[in-house]
Formats: sequence, C-alpha cells, structure tokens
Amino acid sequence: MVRVCFVCLGNICRSPTAEGVFRHLLRRRGLAGAIEVDSAGTSAYHVGEPPDARATAAAARRGIRLSGRARQFKPEDFARFDYVVAMDRANLRRLREMARRAGALDKVFLFRDLDPDSPEGADVPDPYYGGPDGFEEVLDIVEAGAEGLLAHILRQHPEIAGEAAR
Repeated sequence: MVRVCFVCLGNICRSPTAEGVFRHLLRRRGLAGAIEVDSAGTSAYHVGEPPDARATAAAARRGIRLSGRARQFKPEDFARFDYVVAMDRANLRRLREMARRAGALDKVFLFRDLDPDSPEGADVPDPYYGGPDGFEEVLDIVEAGAEGLLAHILRQHPEIAGEAAR
C-alpha cells in the first residue's frame, strides 16, 4: 500500500481539503484500497479540531466529505508515509528540515509541483483569513493537483493501476 500525507500549517483548511479531495478521487478510480491518505499540520495550533466549517461546506457542495481531526506532523511520520506533500513553500521548508534529520528528503513534495499545469513552486493559498471564494479557489487548485499527484504515483507504482483494473 502507498501512503500519502498532505501537510499545511494548522491542518484545518488546505491539507484536510487535499485529503478529502484525494480520497474522493481514489474512490471514483477504484483505488481507495491501494492508497492510504492522511493529513497533518506543521504546527500544533489546531490539534484536535475538525476541518474548518467553511472548507467543509465548500467541499460538501462538490460532493466531497472532509473528516478527521487536526494533528501535528511528527518526524516519525516519515517512516509511515511514502509521500509527504506540502501545501506551500513555508511548510515545505519545515518538512525538509525535519526530513534531513530523518533521512527522508526524497519523500517530500510541493503539492502544486505535481500538477503539470501549475507554475513551478506555486503555493496553495491559505483561505483561512479570507472569504468563501478562497475556499472555492483552494478546491479548484486541489482538484487539479490531486489528478497530477495520482498520475505521479501511478507512474512510480504501476502495480496500483493493475489493482484497480481487477
């Protein structure tokens, strides 16, 4: 099984949105049993809280369910996950610092770099302090990026595509 963890700052907006969108995509493609998905934050600001209500509502309007409780990414998570996907460059830097110590730099990716139509080095913007349009924008970005991430994983793990065909 391949394991993916999406990471933002507080784990209540962007990373749980990515987790929910990616789970939704995997179910549609018949790959839910082949790829495990989780999310976390680099900070402990919101540990134990559910996803932001505005993110949850925006996702629900698209038929996507956000669930879980915020947690902080820990260095030992590098042993658990094959892909640690940062939602922005600030969190990418934090993860790379942790990964260097854990010997796991090759597991850390910037989310939008996996979307071939996205500018290199682009962040998923943080919608927390904005209005509802920000959550819709994040969903648009994440839906496109999820397709790119899945394509990347399938190239790296062709056996997964075979599982879905069965």
